[in-house]
Formats: sequence, C-alpha cells, structure tokens
Amino acid sequence: MISKTYNPRETEDKWYSYWLEQKFFRSVPDEREPYTVVIPPPNVTGVLHMGHMLNNTIQDVLVRRARMQGKNACWVPGTDHASIATEAKVVAMLKEKGIAKRDLSREEFLKYAWEWKEKYGGIILEQLKKLGASCDWDRTRFTMDPALSEAVIDTFVHLYKKGWVYRGVRMVNWDPQGKTAVSDEEVIRKEVNQKLYYIKYKVSGEDDYVMIATTRPETIMADTAVCIHPDDERFLHLHGKKVIVPLINREIPIIMDEYVTMEFGTGCLKVTPAHDLNDYELGVKHKLPVIDILNDDGTLNEKAEVLIGEDRFIARKKIAKLLEEAGQLDKVEDYKSQVGFSERTDAVIEPKLSLQWFCKMSELSKPALDVVLNGEVRLVPDKFMNTYRHWMENVKDWCISRQLWWGQRIPAWYTPSGDFVVAKTAEEALVQAKAQSGNQQLTINDLNQDEDVVDTWFSSWLWPISVFDPTVFGNTQSEVNADLNYYYPTNDLVTAPEILFFWVARMIMAGKEFRGEIPFKNVYLTGIVRDKIGRKMSKSLGNSPDPLDLIEQYGADGVRVGMLFSSPAGNDLMFDEGYCEQGRNFANKIWNAFRLIQGWEVKAGGNDTNEIAIAWFENKFNAALTEIEEHYNGLRLSDALMSTYKLVWDDFCAWYLEMIKPTFGEPIDRQTYEATITIFERLLKLLHPFMPFLTEELWHELTERTEKDCIIVAPFPKSVPFDAKCLKEMDAVLSIISNVRNIRNSKQISPKEALPLAIKSNADIHYQAYTNLISKLANTPEIAFVNDKTTGVGFMVGTDEFFVDLGSNIDVDAERERITKELDYLKGFLKSVDAKLSNERFVSNAKPEIIQNERNKKADAESKIKALEDSLATLV
Repeated sequence: MISKTYNPRETEDKWYSYWLEQKFFRSVPDEREPYTVVIPPPNVTGVLHMGHMLNNTIQDVLVRRARMQGKNACWVPGTDHASIATEAKVVAMLKEKGIAKRDLSREEFLKYAWEWKEKYGGIILEQLKKLGASCDWDRTRFTMDPALSEAVIDTFVHLYKKGWVYRGVRMVNWDPQGKTAVSDEEVIRKEVNQKLYYIKYKVSGEDDYVMIATTRPETIMADTAVCIHPDDERFLHLHGKKVIVPLINREIPIIMDEYVTMEFGTGCLKVTPAHDLNDYELGVKHKLPVIDILNDDGTLNEKAEVLIGEDRFIARKKIAKLLEEAGQLDKVEDYKSQVGFSERTDAVIEPKLSLQWFCKMSELSKPALDVVLNGEVRLVPDKFMNTYRHWMENVKDWCISRQLWWGQRIPAWYTPSGDFVVAKTAEEALVQAKAQSGNQQLTINDLNQDEDVVDTWFSSWLWPISVFDPTVFGNTQSEVNADLNYYYPTNDLVTAPEILFFWVARMIMAGKEFRGEIPFKNVYLTGIVRDKIGRKMSKSLGNSPDPLDLIEQYGADGVRVGMLFSSPAGNDLMFDEGYCEQGRNFANKIWNAFRLIQGWEVKAGGNDTNEIAIAWFENKFNAALTEIEEHYNGLRLSDALMSTYKLVWDDFCAWYLEMIKPTFGEPIDRQTYEATITIFERLLKLLHPFMPFLTEELWHELTERTEKDCIIVAPFPKSVPFDAKCLKEMDAVLSIISNVRNIRNSKQISPKEALPLAIKSNADIHYQAYTNLISKLANTPEIAFVNDKTTGVGFMVGTDEFFVDLGSNIDVDAERERITKELDYLKGFLKSVDAKLSNERFVSNAKPEIIQNERNKKADAESKIKALEDSLATLV
C-alpha cells in the first residue's frame, strides 16, 4: 500500500546507495559523447552552506540531464587544500593542545596538518551526497594529491624557464594574522568608522608647521617626506624646506608632486613608502628611503623607535595620546573610509614591501581574453563580459608565493652564496647549481629549498587538466593521457562571479598555455544567496539556515527545487524557507497525482472525450519540452524548472487529470489509463534532474523494473513537432471552463448545480467537438449554439461570446451594480493608459517593450469593457 504522503527519509538514502551500488555515477572513456563537469573544489575546511547548495544543485541538474541524454556524464568531485584557511585551523588546533607552530619543524607541522585533513577534510563531500550530487566519487581529487602537486611544480618550472615567473621585491597585501601575502582578489573592502587625526609637523628651523590629516598615526615614524602640489599657492613658501617627524624628531624633505589633490584634506600628504602602495610609487619617483616599521605580525619593530612590540592598533591609540601630550595633535574627527580585510582571516590588510615570487600575466592574459571575446568560452549571463574584459586588460603580475607550510613548496633551491636555481627535484637542482656556480663540490645538503608555498590558486588553475591526468601537458597523442584527451575540454563550469578573475580566468590561461585549448565551453555564474531582506547569508549574521536541517525538514528534492525557484544565472537569490516548503508541496502534489492514478479501477475499451484530452496533453508536453530545451541550452535553469513545474502542476494535475478522471466509483478505460501512465513516465523523466529521489521512487512504483532499469539512466524526452491549432483550441476551451467557474464563485452557486451555456462563435474553433469536455468540467450539460446575444451573464474568449443563464440564481440589480462599478474602473484605467501613449516624451524615450506592454494593456482593457457592456445589455 503506497503511503498517503511522500516521505523523503524512506527513499533518499535507499536510492542514493542503490545508484552507487549500480555504478550509475561512474564514467570511463568510451564511444559516447562525453559531458564533463569539474566541481569548483570546496575548501577542506568547509562545511555545506547555502552557496554550495545552489552551486551543486545546478551542476547536478546539468549532469543528470546529460546522463539521460545518453552522454557519458562525468562529474569530478574534489576539495582544495586552502593554504591560509587550513593552516589557520591547524594552528588553532595545536594551540588548544598547548603547541605553538614556531616550536615545530616543518615536517612535524605537516604531519599534524595531514591528520587534520584526513579527519575533517571530507566532511563537505559527504554532505553533498545528502543533496543527491551524482559525482563520480571514484575520481575524487584533492589539490595536494601527489600527482596534482607534481603538476603544480611542473608548471612553476615551465613558466620560470619561459621567464614568466620571477622573484622580486614588490608592494603586496600582507595578512598579519596569517603572516603571508595575499592577492588583491583575496582582499575584501569594507567601509569602516575611523578617526581622522590632524597632526602638526614643525617646519625645520622655523616657528611654523604644516598640518597633515591621517587615519594611521602609528605609521608617522615611517614617513620619509611630506608632499604638496607644486602649484598650491598656500605652500609656495615651503618649497625646498624640511619638516620634523613628530615624536622621533627626524628631518624629512618637503617634495612637490602633482599627485597631491589640492582640494582634498589639508593639501599636505605624508609619504610613507613602506606602508602604502601609492606612497611607495611616489617614493620610487623621488628616490625616497623606505622605512618599514612593522613586523610580520603587525607589531611595531625597532625602526619605529617608540612603542616597540605594540600591536599596530593599540599603538595607534597610544601615538595619538603621545601627540596630544606633545601639543602636536590639533584635532580628531570621525571619518568613514574603505579598509581592506583578508578574506581568509578577516585581519586588516597591511601594504608591505616584500621579497616574493611573481608570475607575469601580460602574455598569459591575452589568449584568455580573446577566447571569451570571440565566444569560444561563453559567460552566462553575458553581463559579466565587461567586468572580465576590464580585469584582463588591466591585469597586474600575480604574487604566487605564500609564507606558509601547508601547500606545494616552491621548487627553488638556494646555494651558500645566496644564488638560487629552479628545478623539479633537489637532484635536478644540484646539477643546475653546480653548472651555474662552477662549484662541483656542492652537495644536496648545501642547498636550501625555498620556505614558501605557492598560492592555492596557482594549484587550482590546473584543476580541469590535473584531475584527469596531471603528468603530461600538451601531448595530445599520449596513451597515458587517455582520460584527458577524452574528457577535456570540459563542458560547463558552475561557479560564483566573485572568483571570475582569480579562478575562472586563470583556468582559461592555464588551459591555453598547457593544453593549447580552452578548459570549458560555458561558465554559468550563480548569484549570491541572500536572505529575504537582501543580506548575504552568513554564520556571523545568523541568517543562514543549516542546509542539512533543510533537507531533513523538506527533503532533498524540496530543497533543490526551492533553491532553483528564483535563481537565474548571475542574479542574487533572495532565499526564503518558504521556497523549500513550496518544493516539498510540489513533491506531494506529484505523489498524490500518482496515488490518484493508481487508485483507479481499469476496464477495457476507450473514451472519445479522453482521446481529445490525451491528444491535447501530448501536444502540450511537446510544446513545453521545446521551451524547456531552449532554457537548458541557454543555461536558464530556473526558467526550465518553472516551465516544468507549470506543465506538471497546472496542465497535468489541474487540467488533464480532471479531464480524464472517471465519475466517483466508476472505472477508467484501459486506453486512457495506459496513455496516462505513459504520460506520467515522461513527466517523471522531465522532472528527474530537478527531483531525483522522488522520481526514482515513483518510477519503480509504477511497474516492476529490472535492477538496471532506473530513471537515472532512462532516456530524456525528445521534443517532436506539435499541433499549435490543437493547443489554441484547448486554451479557449479551458478559458470557457474557468470563466464559468469564476461566475459560479462570484455568485456563490454550487459546482453541483447545472447551468445552461450559450455560445455565439465568430472564430474557426470547432466547439462542438469539446462540448462533452466543457459540460464535464464546467457542469453545463445544456450547451446551445446561438447566432445572437442571449440572456445571462456574458463573457468573451477571443472574439467569441458566451452566456451563462443563471436563472433565479442571479440578483439582476446587484449584478448590474457590480458590472457598472467594474466598467467605471476599467474606463478610468484605459484613460490613464491612453494619456501615457499620447505623451510624445514617453513614447520617444521608453523602451519598445515598455511601449508594447502599454498597448497590450490598452487592448485588454478595451476588450474587457466591450464584454462587460455586452453583459450589461443582456440583463433584464
């Protein structure tokens, strides 16, 4: 006995285990067309959040549909080692045990890190299984797997030999908490409340001073100049003079540069080359010294001369107090400005001059820009094209070194003389070092490998290549590259817009450089999941539900549908738990439709009225499928779901089943029943990518199946030509039925009470063929065809007129009053639309679709007015 309501708990684990057992997710190269998706690898530190839910639901929909289309679907899962985040987790874990990282050797620390990864690193992948993700789990990869790490080293050496990787001192974004450089893309700009300090710098040898406004008084000890605009008349008398740095009494020059904006602040700028990128460039131009007063952890060092060892923010307050005591602080104002924070640790970023490894981007970026501009790689939606172009045309060299231990170690070895060589192994490095130095007495013990690791993104930019075969680049004929040759390039990448540059663009760069071809054809850019008042969901705000709790409450299918109901590509999703409830209700609707069908007793024979219903729905299905396929091809998955939802809920459940449903207690004819089972199976196939568990359960409830006869590998429906005339006629018929039902509701007449219907048809619709259907669903057993208007409440469908004789059920005076009020409203509405359309300014400036929309409103209002006036004329 099938249960009254659908119970996801009883089906989800059962079918997921069965799919795994039957190896339906497994993919190996064969003669079929491949369909390949690589998962954006979540951090090993991560647990499932709403963004993952959206992203992986979209991927699973695409993969499941491709599998049903007969393609060799391969979805590669995996995780990213996330250098900064993981190292921070391990350091915190060690701290709880009373162990400090500085007391461990690199090897000891890495042992703890690998233990942590083995314990926690796979949590998020296990959680994805609860969602129904049909990944090929046998292909699970980790960005620090030995083979994948080897690929990273190979690419570093390759680019170094080309002269595209180099070592140099540059201004970088420094994370004092992680104690590492981070990229521009890993810096989150936030507007914060600050203080603006007005500080007096005494002019050397004079009883005069200049006023400097700064938010960072703790850096004044690193000042090496004060800059003014050469044309600023207020400060002409200061040209060639010097000022004294407060508190430490060091003399620094006043320099002139047009960089200074005269109207901004006091017009005088303190120049701190070690702690500001723009100041650094000014310092290079004017040959200023560089004084770095901060340690790697953000505390003041000996060069600061005061408050040595104090944290920078504590020092800020103390410096202000010292300045005030010295009479050098004029005033303090509240001030708002943008400040950079580390994406990984949330520490305030410090600009810092640092010796780092960089990758030249100019040569790599051009091919990656070209393939997007010429359409080889399609961004969906294409509104991100300009952003991508801007980034790629203004790209800076990439700082690829990180001051961490967790990650791929930079393959550079230093000799006792301070020189270095770059090589894949220590043995190869020794050969190079001997040749480079001419010292044949060098041994491996004389070489010290660089302590830094490469940026995580320098690893993950290889992901679409290295997950298949990390050992060979560019050799498309190699037998060991069979997987790579078959699956690469991949098809669709689903990811977030915020990593469009520093992951997506770099994967394109890597694909073009190391394989000579693009890594994927389409990039589907999801939006941000926000709450219903527009805030980004986050644990800190407490506005993000636990995805596993949602699955427990609404079922995986309900959550998947809820996530997709309003998530068009590139637009943010305003998530409301009500969407998941709507998804669960949809699952119950489908379940109840099945229960209804299964509950019918079947007799031999056919039914002419039902043949009309069957023919209509088959045409409706094919028309909807054509539309759904267009949505899939355009990667409009939310639209594809909505079209599927309407077909199932409105057309199948609300109309088709009502059309064919036998009278209570009566059997249904076999011809209709079998046609309905076939239709239901096709609908389940259409639904499966969105609702895999429910559809698999019902697929097996419908009939006995073999162990391999599962809906996950059943053929996806293919659209065929449909009869548009049939659909147009049924649209009119359904409109008639709806109008009669609305009249009943407005007059509070029972659906059981029969009402006569008169039809005055001017169109080419053959209503006679539909009278039995109209009579059944509208309870109008008497249907007359007339040439003139007749009594009753009238309505129009297209150009045809219909009259429902309510007899004694109608209060003529009340009906006349109702129609008159509605007429008054519509005439007022029509007047406002006419006024808008007669406004030349509006017509000349509005978009064509907006003007057309107004014209449609006008036509609709005029049609309704005519119908109401005709109805009014029939009242006696």
